[in-house]
Amino acid sequence: MERDWLKDGSYTSLEQLFKNMTILKKKNAKRVIRFRGKARRRLEPFLNQYVKNTHKAFAEERTFDEAFKQFPAIMPTVNSEETALLSLLPIDSMDDIELKNIQLQFPSVRRFSDSSCQELRVHTDRGDIMVAVQGDRSKPAILTYHDIGLNYTSFQPFFNYVDMRALLENFCVYHVNAPGQEEGAPTLPEDYVYPTMEELSNQLNYVMVHFAIKSFIGFGVGVGANILARFALINPEKVDALALINCSSTQAGWIEWASHKMNSRALRSRGMTPAVIDYLMWYHFGRCPEERNPDLAQMYRTYFRRHVNPGNLAMLVESYARRSDLGIARDSASIRAPVLNLTAALSPHVDQTVSFNARLHPANSTWMKISDSAMVLEEQPGKISEAFRLFLQGEGYVAPLSPTKIVAFRRLSDAGRRRACRHSPVIRITENPISEAVVC
Repeated sequence: MERDWLKDGSYTSLEQLFKNMTILKKKNAKRVIRFRGKARRRLEPFLNQYVKNTHKAFAEERTFDEAFKQFPAIMPTVNSEETALLSLLPIDSMDDIELKNIQLQFPSVRRFSDSSCQELRVHTDRGDIMVAVQGDRSKPAILTYHDIGLNYTSFQPFFNYVDMRALLENFCVYHVNAPGQEEGAPTLPEDYVYPTMEELSNQLNYVMVHFAIKSFIGFGVGVGANILARFALINPEKVDALALINCSSTQAGWIEWASHKMNSRALRSRGMTPAVIDYLMWYHFGRCPEERNPDLAQMYRTYFRRHVNPGNLAMLVESYARRSDLGIARDSASIRAPVLNLTAALSPHVDQTVSFNARLHPANSTWMKISDSAMVLEEQPGKISEAFRLFLQGEGYVAPLSPTKIVAFRRLSDAGRRRACRHSPVIRITENPISEAVVC
C-alpha cells in the first residue's frame, strides 16, 4: 500500500484508501464522499487526521480500534452535528475468537513404548524383584538402577533418545528395580525388613545368574549409583565400567538423615503428602524446577502422587539414610572399573559427587558437570548420551560412530523407519587393542 494516500487533502485519495482496506466497507466510504458544502469542509481536517492515524496503525501494526481511540482527542470542539456525521464512519474491529471447548491433556503413564521390553521376576535371598529387559540377551549387558521415588521407567526418555538407540543396537539393557518400587507393586508387609544397601547390591548377583550375565556396564542414578558402586567394590571382575549420576560415597550427614527420616515417617503415616512431593522434586530437580521446565515438573508431580507406593518408598528412603561409607580412597582401595562420574550444575548433590571423585583414582575416572540442568537424564539427554558414548569408546567397548551415521540414523528414526539397510549405522563390539597404558 502506498504511503501517499492523501494528496492535497482530496477525498479521491481517501476513497482509494478505503478500497485497499478490507476491514472498512467501501459503501460507507462513498457515503462520506457524498458530503457536500459546509459539512464537507468542516469534516475535512478531522478526516485527514483519521487517515494519518490509520496509516500509522498500519505502520505500527496496530488495530483500527487502537488508532481510532486517538481520534476524539484531536477534535475537542466537535458539536453534535459533526459527531452525528462522524458516526457514519464505521470501525469494524477484528472478530474475537471464543474458546468454547478446551480438552486437557494429562501426562501419560511413564512406561516403555518399546514392545521388546519384558518385565520378569527374579528370585533373590530377600524376596523377588522385578527386572525389565530391553534388547537381545545374547549381546553385552548394560545394567541400570534407579533413584528414590522412581523405578526403571525413569530411564525411558534417555534410552529412547535417538542417539542412544544408535548406540544400543548391540547392547541389552537390564533395568533392575528395588523391592516394591515398580509401578503397581503391592504394599510390603509391616514386618518386612527392607534390605540394606549392601544387601541390595548383593541382589545383583542373583540377577546375573538368572540371565547368565558374566559382566556388565553399570548405569545408576543416586541410590542406584551407590548400589552399583558397592557391587563393583566387592565384585570387581563382574563390572566392566560404571556411569554413575549423583553418586554419594559417604554416609548420610545429619541434615540429610533428618530429611530422609522426616519424609519416611510422613510417607508411612499420611502417604504422599504435598510436603513429601516438594521434597522429592527438590531432590531430583533442585530449586525452582517450574521455571526451567513447567511441563516436566508437573508430569513428575503427577507421577509421584499417582504411581508411587508411599509405604514401600518409605522403606527404601530409610535404607538409604542408614547407608554406610563406601570405604574407598584414591591411594589404597578404590573402584577398579572405569568410572564416569556425572552430575548437574543445578543438582543439590554436586558436593557429594566432588567428594566421590576425590576418592577415585584419576587414571580411570572422569568427573563431569552438566550445565543448565538438575535431572540430567530428562533435561539434557543429548549431552549425557554423547558423554556415555565417548566414555565407552575411550574404554574400547564400541567402535567410533561417525557423525554422518548418527545423522542418518536420526533421519530414519524421525521418519519412523527402523528397517535395516546398508546405510544404517553398524556398531561392532571390539576389544581394547591397547593392552597397557601408554604415557605420552
